[in-house]
Amino acid sequence: MLARPISFKRILGAFLAQILSVEAAYSEMFDLTESDKKWLGDRIFDNECAGKFECLTSWNAGENFPSLGIGHFIWFPPGLDSPFEETFPQLVQYFTNQEVPLPAWLDSKTDAPWHSREYLYTNFYDEQTIQLRELLKNTKSEQLDFIIQRLNQSLEQIIMSFPSRRHSVIREKLSTISQSHSPYGSYAIIDYVHFKGTGLSRTERYQKHGWGLKQVIQEMGDSPTTIHSFVRSSKLVLNRRVEYSPESRNEQRWLPGWHRRVETYLPPQ
Repeated sequence: MLARPISFKRILGAFLAQILSVEAAYSEMFDLTESDKKWLGDRIFDNECAGKFECLTSWNAGENFPSLGIGHFIWFPPGLDSPFEETFPQLVQYFTNQEVPLPAWLDSKTDAPWHSREYLYTNFYDEQTIQLRELLKNTKSEQLDFIIQRLNQSLEQIIMSFPSRRHSVIREKLSTISQSHSPYGSYAIIDYVHFKGTGLSRTERYQKHGWGLKQVIQEMGDSPTTIHSFVRSSKLVLNRRVEYSPESRNEQRWLPGWHRRVETYLPPQ
């Protein structure tokens, strides 16, 4: 008897069901109320911008690109080749998908309109830059949803990047942290990935050492999974990044601020 041909629709259906089940699992992991989400958005805005309106369009000294929004999404000027992931165009595409009205000149393929830090601050109050700040002031909720969506899409990739025998252990670690001292545990994972990435990109390395969420989970090893051990591991990973960073970047100057940021993941005593 000939084997019954495998239905493409059946394969596709199974694949889509698996994706939906993964997304559902992570949406449960980050089961945030609207009040939690507002608190979380305010924390990220404070971390990146000290809550200042003008900081919604920034260009940090020593960087090759501007950073925008409550999460300081990076945006490349024309012609920049950088190892870092450009996230602002992804946010603009998310706005488009959510039917958020945009300035007529802005879409996901638009380069940053400033070719240098000096040019941005010389033109800080021109029409385009003011329009951007107003857009970003009025879309804090959408920006947070975008941050959480990116995390949901990347967590399974982080888990699968570990040896198969570790998958269940890593999944359990992430779940335990996210549900610890709610909403602080969710804040820790969501903010760290937004702050320093997943740790999966091969270009975001110094001397083969990454600094994202994957490396923090690796650093935790088999120690008890708590929000405190997550913060300790985060500091060790950030210390290692600075140790291996190019001397010309002078990343040591940022380390105290990075430590203070991850300390905000700890709930009040």
